[in-house]
Amino acid sequence: MSSLVIITFFFFSPILINFYNTLLQNNKEIRNESKINLDKVLSGKSIEKQEKNDVDTYQVFEDIFEFESIPSDTVRLSAPTILQLFKDTNYTLDDVRRNKLVKPIKLSLLPNEMKMIENTKKRKNLFIQIILPLVLEENNHIKFDRKKLFSILNKNNNTNAEIKWLNIKFKQYGIKNKDLLTLKVRMDEIPVSLAIAQAAKETGWGTSRFALEGNALFGQWTYSGEGIKPAFADHDKTHKVMKFQILQASIKAYHRNLNTHSSYRKFRKLRAEARDNDEKLNSLILADSLDQYAATGIEYTKILKQIIKQNSLKDFDDVKLLPTSKKLKNLI
Repeated sequence: MSSLVIITFFFFSPILINFYNTLLQNNKEIRNESKINLDKVLSGKSIEKQEKNDVDTYQVFEDIFEFESIPSDTVRLSAPTILQLFKDTNYTLDDVRRNKLVKPIKLSLLPNEMKMIENTKKRKNLFIQIILPLVLEENNHIKFDRKKLFSILNKNNNTNAEIKWLNIKFKQYGIKNKDLLTLKVRMDEIPVSLAIAQAAKETGWGTSRFALEGNALFGQWTYSGEGIKPAFADHDKTHKVMKFQILQASIKAYHRNLNTHSSYRKFRKLRAEARDNDEKLNSLILADSLDQYAATGIEYTKILKQIIKQNSLKDFDDVKLLPTSKKLKNLI
């Protein structure tokens, strides 16, 4: 009898387990298709890929936070001093539009006199001249990373150093499943005209308190203790505007925000489609996908496009930053 019971038990156990798994549990088959998807991308085929929302905000901005912790003795230059610097170096926007080259003049702070420049055109030009090299520099960093990523993708085997670099980038771009395709989509540039337009909109062309006190060019929110409290915020609102030691850190955080946050998934999708079709990134098209950046939604995107058109900002989308090293020289 004991033998019969044991035989019967082992005979029916697999059947019962299979019945439980298929009917009583809501199981879902999980397949790692990153390699298959990668092969499709490299061969020019299109695929559909859903990004996950579980981005660790601290990890995404950790390198920027570390950058911010470095003591800074930056001196804020006055507007007349900056204008004289630009004059001495022959750095004008007309010259940039004509020659498509930007002098590598890197300023860390906006001048306090931005509000006192009554001539609107002069104030706008000064703001663009300050921001333009910084946006180009961040895009150059991403270009270098993207070039390295494609080099890794084209290899069958990777070195320990390359694997370590990939792990750092997965962390910076909030990719927990270490999917190479997602990294390829997120690790990309922001059109210069779009970045300048958003900075202009968020800071009133460099005149806002957030820009002058906290180097906050893009109005990014934070719920931690570090930040600037909006003057007219509701009492039940706990958010603050992120502040930075220097302007470059704000621009780096802005790029990382658009490249990782789930609200801008459509933006990244349109950008990736343009890349796949060998098209130039069009800021007027991409602006339509940023309706979640502000509470005003579609109206916000209309204003961005208006700023781009009225100030001919697309002229700067194909400019290059004059090299300060051999690595930068290869980008020109």
